[in-house]
Amino acid sequence: MVDIIKSKANTTLNKINQLIKGKQEPNQKEALNSCAGRYKAILVADVPKSVAALKQGDPKFAEDGANDAAVEANTCENGFKGKSPLSDQNIAMHDVAAITAAIVKQLL
Repeated sequence: MVDIIKSKANTTLNKINQLIKGKQEPNQKEALNSCAGRYKAILVADVPKSVAALKQGDPKFAEDGANDAAVEANTCENGFKGKSPLSDQNIAMHDVAAITAAIVKQLL
């Protein structure tokens, strides 16, 4: 499941980068840049933290990493004033991260 979080984060980050290259409203560009940082955090912090924790037999830290990814997706979504061009991706990330956290929690 952590691999799915990683895959969705990569896909979303690619979409964000494409949107940033296009013509955007100033507010939307700011929100997209913020989202890019959040999805990078998922890739460089949350996913590696979860993978390492699972390998070390520490499911609590893996759960925390998955929950962090869900929060990052929600924060990205809420950063837009008006309609987010990333709603589908943010909802999918939140859902898969929350499910991952719930599964990992069963290992506690």
